[in-house]
Amino acid sequence: MSESEKQRLAAEVQVQWMALQGALSDRRRYPVEKFRAFWEAGKRYADLTRNDNLIHRNVAVAINGLAGFLSAERKRVPESVIADAQRLECLMFAGYDPHFGGHEPPGL
Repeated sequence: MSESEKQRLAAEVQVQWMALQGALSDRRRYPVEKFRAFWEAGKRYADLTRNDNLIHRNVAVAINGLAGFLSAERKRVPESVIADAQRLECLMFAGYDPHFGGHEPPGL
């Protein structure tokens, strides 16, 4: 993986984060599509930097505390958005995916 690829993905995460924040200012309906775009960019970055000791500061700022920020921003947030925000935090900072997607380990 090259540094330029990591920088490009970090910039994409930041652009999607700014777009999500802008969309959250519209109080009519929740911007699920903007959140999905941000989530996908964050997941790609987390997958790319899984074995790295350092991550881009702007990505860390955007994802750290994401679930808390989203639930505090609005009274009614779709449950899937909060679950995916928590999943993205785990992917980025804990290094694992808490969502098994039908592939649960034996005994669960």
